[in-house]
Amino acid sequence: MKPDDRRDELLEHLMEVGSASLEDLAARFNVSKMTIHRDLDDLERDGLLRKVRGGATIEASGQFESDFRYRARVGVSEKAAIAARAAEFVEPGTSVLVDDGSTTQHLVPFLIEKRPLTVITNSQSVIEGLTGALGIELIALGGSYSRKFNGFFGMLTLAALKNLRADVALLSSSAVQGRTAYHQDQDVLEVKRRMIASASRRYLLVDHQKFGRTALHMMSDLDVFDGVVTSGDLDPRQATLLRDNGIKTIIAEEGSA
Repeated sequence: MKPDDRRDELLEHLMEVGSASLEDLAARFNVSKMTIHRDLDDLERDGLLRKVRGGATIEASGQFESDFRYRARVGVSEKAAIAARAAEFVEPGTSVLVDDGSTTQHLVPFLIEKRPLTVITNSQSVIEGLTGALGIELIALGGSYSRKFNGFFGMLTLAALKNLRADVALLSSSAVQGRTAYHQDQDVLEVKRRMIASASRRYLLVDHQKFGRTALHMMSDLDVFDGVVTSGDLDPRQATLLRDNGIKTIIAEEGSA
């Protein structure tokens, strides 16, 4: 097997299992542990995984956000429920900003139900899902494509957002601690912040596993959002804490907007 093919298969394996030891990977690909070390070094350098003691993982940490392809496989039903609830805050005939998150990609079928609609996004998944949909004016934000985040970022993205104004923004975050949202990647963070500034109303879509965690960069205080949309899987104590801090907390399973 060629090294590039092996690394692709190694990454795909980690997307299935989350973490693996050097011994398991060496046995799986029938190569030495030193060869696996080199493979992991290359993949870590590209930001696609993180090495840990005795192996590697694709699971998120405070400084590392998981590859989009891994995040897209985790908590699918919960994320879809959150997206369905968040879409209730979108009215036909309005404009909506959608970011690159693995939760916001589930908005596609619910946004189609809201036609006519203008959708502005840097998410490749949302672009693909809405391309050709009648009644949807799709504005795809340009920029540098990130395979890891399956979206577009950088100066071109920020410049485009500076000249746009939307009625509502539906955004995601990788971590929420207390009343603050965080993200590990500075380029992603800057786009999310610009989207917040470009929308009249803003909602944060966060699955329950993101709470009680922090990440490298502060994204924003939760009070900039008109609501935080999550699911009934959230610890009730966490929901109470948010509400006690004046954060409107919307549970996907608790009725309509």
